[in-house]
Amino acid sequence: MIEVLSEAPLTPTTALGPYRVADYQALPDEPRVELVYGRLLLMSSPVVRHQVVLMQLLEHLRATMRPRGGRVLVAPMDVTLADHSVVQPDLLLVMQERANIIGDRVQGAPDLLVEILSPSTARLDRGDKLRLYAESGVREYWLVDPEARAIEFLEQREARWLVALPRGGTYRSAAITGLELELGVLWSAVATEMGEE
Repeated sequence: MIEVLSEAPLTPTTALGPYRVADYQALPDEPRVELVYGRLLLMSSPVVRHQVVLMQLLEHLRATMRPRGGRVLVAPMDVTLADHSVVQPDLLLVMQERANIIGDRVQGAPDLLVEILSPSTARLDRGDKLRLYAESGVREYWLVDPEARAIEFLEQREARWLVALPRGGTYRSAAITGLELELGVLWSAVATEMGEE
């Protein structure tokens, strides 16, 4: 019998679980799960604010990065990072130089992964996924907190994450040419969509 965890372990994983990509691929499409360090984790359905933030980021990244050769994909999209890990980040960006990782699914580390936090996913997104994404060679990782209207911009340097701070209300990537985000514009658009302005 396959064991699917309903939430991430309280402490980061130290040993691999029993499952691999072949086990993951044999599962039905529903319910949605991710394979993280050999453990299957149930994914909950997102709330409306999560989806509004996701759509605003998707529109922004498509408009700004597609002209620069970037491909932007949205969940559910399998991203295989190792034989023990297949994730479905909320949003991902693959630049032209890494386009060979995109086939029917993504096989390898995208340039940018975005996770929109929720109470049920925050521990996983800040724990095992943080480590997994660094080990896999993801260049940037954004942790978006829709309730706090905040984003942690993490840039990878030598297999570890460094926090990058926005300047003047705008985040500009040091690693991905042309990748930037005006935070005031994003959160204002989210508020408008949510009927809060």
